[in-house]
Amino acid sequence: MATLPAAFGYFVRVFALGFLFGLVRVPLLVPRLGTRWAELVELPLLTGCVVWLARGVARRHRERPPRRLLGVGGLALAMLLAAEVSLGMLTTGRGPWQVLVDRDPVAGLAYYAALVVFAFAPWWWARRDRLVTAPRNPVTRSGAGD
Repeated sequence: MATLPAAFGYFVRVFALGFLFGLVRVPLLVPRLGTRWAELVELPLLTGCVVWLARGVARRHRERPPRRLLGVGGLALAMLLAAEVSLGMLTTGRGPWQVLVDRDPVAGLAYYAALVVFAFAPWWWARRDRLVTAPRNPVTRSGAGD
């Protein structure tokens, strides 16, 4: 498995999904709920979709050891943060550190927790699928006491 193409595909899908969610959040939810609550409403839905997308990544690369998908998730996370910083700097004129750190304390913490899920989800699915489909050693019984 080439890590870079897998990570790029995962990043593009999640980035596009986040963009679509933002198209709903910003004009429809932010004016009614405020930024914090709009992000907190959006985040579980977006995270659920991210986990679902990660499952596809893990299934496409099921022949590889799960630990290889840690690299996919980590590289995709680096790409996502780079895209966020770049777009934030272009659209707001803030510096990279400000783009990453200047967040609502509650919604920002939830967002960074979701980024951890994003990074580890392909590995988790690969590991889960490997455990579920692993051949089991049958327990032998002597027949005594049956």
